[in-house]
Amino acid sequence: MLFPRRDRLAVALATLLPTLASLPAAAQGTGDIAVEQAWARATPHGAQVAGAYVTIINRGTAPDTLTGGSAEVAGRFELHDMTMVNGVMGMRPTGPLPIPPGATVTLSPRGRHIMLSDLKRGLAKGETVQGTLTFARAGTVPVRFAVEGIGAMAPASGDAMAPTAEHAMPGMKMD
Repeated sequence: MLFPRRDRLAVALATLLPTLASLPAAAQGTGDIAVEQAWARATPHGAQVAGAYVTIINRGTAPDTLTGGSAEVAGRFELHDMTMVNGVMGMRPTGPLPIPPGATVTLSPRGRHIMLSDLKRGLAKGETVQGTLTFARAGTVPVRFAVEGIGAMAPASGDAMAPTAEHAMPGMKMD
């Protein structure tokens, strides 16, 4: 009678494992720092830069600081801030990002974000890019960036605002 039960278990595992493996990680992290909704925008042919975004949660009682990181597809990883002044978009590098205890900090297309520069290749919608985030206390945290469409304003699985014509950049095709 063990075989029927073992067979049922084998069928259940064979059915569930591919599904579980395809799900994005709910949270990637180390210790008190968790990283959720890590994603990047696909790039047009020949682009040398790409934007990447994450939500960082500090579940600890001590502050931490995002000091940098890396991505397998980029020569440089910088924290940037995007601003709009009189209808003109500006972007500038920023310093380290404090993550207060108990806080959730979201890097997004409309504000502070990760700029991946000196791309080794383009990013294609649907792929996953390996990278790291470096924190002063938590150290190096591995992260997987899910690549969304060129004009995406949020990860596909996120509940942030989906791209609309109102939020698109002029001349940018929305996928």
